[in-house]
Amino acid sequence: MLSFFYKIADVKRVFMTILLVLIMTITFETAQQLYYIKRFSLGSDDVTFFNLLKTQTYRWLIWMSLSLILIWFVKTKSTNKKLTLTAFIKYSFVILGLVFINILFISAIQMFLTEDNASLSLLVNEYISFFIFQKAPMYTLGYIALAMTLHLFFVNEQLKIDVQTLFDLKQENVELYKKLSPDIEDKASILNIKIGNKRKIIPVKDIYWIEADDYCVKVHTTSAHTYTMRSSLKALEQKLEDNFLRVHRKAIVNMDLAKEVNLSQSPVLILQNDEEIAISKSNLKTVRDFTS
Repeated sequence: MLSFFYKIADVKRVFMTILLVLIMTITFETAQQLYYIKRFSLGSDDVTFFNLLKTQTYRWLIWMSLSLILIWFVKTKSTNKKLTLTAFIKYSFVILGLVFINILFISAIQMFLTEDNASLSLLVNEYISFFIFQKAPMYTLGYIALAMTLHLFFVNEQLKIDVQTLFDLKQENVELYKKLSPDIEDKASILNIKIGNKRKIIPVKDIYWIEADDYCVKVHTTSAHTYTMRSSLKALEQKLEDNFLRVHRKAIVNMDLAKEVNLSQSPVLILQNDEEIAISKSNLKTVRDFTS
């Protein structure tokens, strides 16, 4: 429900911004036209700002009415987040088409309001040609700005939907994992070690022990091979099964392959290959508990 109100607020903010820019444009054009009329004596002296404002307003209202077509078109095309060359060409044709329809409408209205002898040749030669130079640039720029703003808005809305969908999917997977986790074993059964351009798959049951070595670990195996792996002991300790025991800050041992615990002054764990691994005092109790 809260996201619904946020969405309404976003839509309202976008269209209020567009409306504000439109009001500023109409006001500027009206003031500009009044200046030229007064400066170069192009009309009667009784021309006022508000008379011109009414004329400019109805022309831009036509522009706004036709912009509904552009809004619909942008919304249908913004499902593709990437603006392709084909989409750009389509946008251009739609914008130019709307500008032409605007010019045609305001030219016809202006001719019928001011001329008694209206004709097609007069419409084309006088009014359309005049408004192409006077209005076409502003109308075109207006539609371009509107198209860009709406495209970004609709793409952003689609991204929000996608993010929410991913979040819902994550939540579903978390709930599913919680339900299934008592019945599944998510411990690693193999280690995947990169060696050059290849990958070495080592079953964890074939690992004697794992030794910390700076930012890497050394994996000692029953085949007498030692492999270097980019990881930490802490990360591996969480992934490996419970029979892998931390016996030292630098060693994890596969207790299934241990044969003896020597509790002398310096305790060690003796593996089946007779290799001795030191047991730290802090881990001695853990080893005792495991072997008892």
